[in-house]
Amino acid sequence: MNAQSDIMSAYLDHIAGLLDEIRREPQEKLRQVAKLLADHIAQDKLVHLYGPGGHSNMNATEVFFRAGGLMHISAILDEGTLISNGALRSMAVERTPGYGKLVIEDNRLQAGDILIIANAYGINTACIDAALEAKRRGVTTIAVTSVGHADATPQDHVARHPSRRNLYEVCDYYLDSKVKPGDAALQIDGIEPKMGSTSTFANAFLLNSLMMTVAAYLGELGVEVPVWRSGNAPGGDEWNNRFIERFKGRVRWL
Repeated sequence: MNAQSDIMSAYLDHIAGLLDEIRREPQEKLRQVAKLLADHIAQDKLVHLYGPGGHSNMNATEVFFRAGGLMHISAILDEGTLISNGALRSMAVERTPGYGKLVIEDNRLQAGDILIIANAYGINTACIDAALEAKRRGVTTIAVTSVGHADATPQDHVARHPSRRNLYEVCDYYLDSKVKPGDAALQIDGIEPKMGSTSTFANAFLLNSLMMTVAAYLGELGVEVPVWRSGNAPGGDEWNNRFIERFKGRVRWL
C-alpha cells in the first residue's frame, strides 16, 4: 500500500476480519472456561491473570481495575518484563529460564487457584515456565494465545522455551486469539516488514468477551457480580467504594 491508499480503512478491515474469525470459532471452549471461572467467583475466589512478555503485559491490565471489569480479577503486574524498565531488558527477561517460575512463587499461587496466562505468541520461556510451575502447584491454567502463531514458529527459534512446547499445549484450557505469524497487518510500499499490530485488539476482544460471559453465568446463578465503574464518570467512585474493603489486601495490586 502507498500513501495514497486508504490505509486506515485497510487496517480496520484487517482487524475486523481477525475479530470476526475469533467470533466465528465454535464457542464451546469459551463457554466452558467462562463456566469454570463463574463457579470459582461464585465462591468469592479470585482469578489471577498474568501477561508475561513486553506488550503481553497489557493483557493483564485490560480487564483489571477497568470500567466494566470483574472485581474478582487479580492481575499479576510483575515488573520484570515491563517495557517501562527497558524494551531489550524486557525481551531478555522473558527468555530467561526460571523467571516465570519465580513469578508464580512470588505470588504464592496454590492448589485450587485459577490462572489465566495471556501471551500473544505462547512460545517464550517466561510464559511456559509460569504455566508449568502453576500446574505443579495444582493451579488450573488457562491460556489466551494464538495457536497458529505458535505452531508456525520454528522449533529452534531463539525465543522458544527450552522444551520447545507451546503455551496452549501446556495449559489445561486455551482460547485461540487467531493472531497470524508476525502479528503485523499491512504491507506498506517501500517498507519491508509489515506494519500495524493486531494482537492487542485480538486479546482484548477475547478477554473482554470471556469476562462478560462469566458475568452472564453468574447472573444466571443469582450471584452478585461486582463490576468496576469508571472513576471518571458520575457516581463511579461511590459505586466502587462499596466494594473496596472486600478486595483490598486480597488483590495484590489493588
